[in-house]
Amino acid sequence: MTLEVHVQGDQAMERLGADIGRALDWRGSIWLSGDLGAGKTTLSRGLIRAAGHEGAVKSPTFTLVEPYDLDVGSIYHFDLYRLADPEELEFLGIRDYFSGTSLCLVEWPDKGAGVLPEPDLSIRIRVDGEGRTLQIDGHGERGLAASQWLHSTRGTTP
Repeated sequence: MTLEVHVQGDQAMERLGADIGRALDWRGSIWLSGDLGAGKTTLSRGLIRAAGHEGAVKSPTFTLVEPYDLDVGSIYHFDLYRLADPEELEFLGIRDYFSGTSLCLVEWPDKGAGVLPEPDLSIRIRVDGEGRTLQIDGHGERGLAASQWLHSTRGTTP
């Protein structure tokens, strides 16, 4: 199931991130794609803050992963933009992060092609005038249930 959502501004993007976290019950994996500055980190920030994190949320461009241990569970925020070879993820122990009890957000997932497991949700963000349009696709049982929940609560607009 594909859901298309249009948002205006950072607050609307953060609210959508919070809804996505709730839709997945803070478990699973989300692939975030889009050009630089499209809003991947803003969406992630909304999700991570809604899960209970009160500090700053920045893109882990140089560290590859930023862990958040929260009351809802562990959230791992990846940014693979600077990854030279997908095999580097094996040395990072990437499979240990995808435990089924955690939530993994992956920016630039195409850089990890062939190593990353299938996501529950894949989200493509594109700049659309002053706002952003997000194409959200559910995969597998968890992802399809999440996308159906999002569709029933958000429809096509925030």
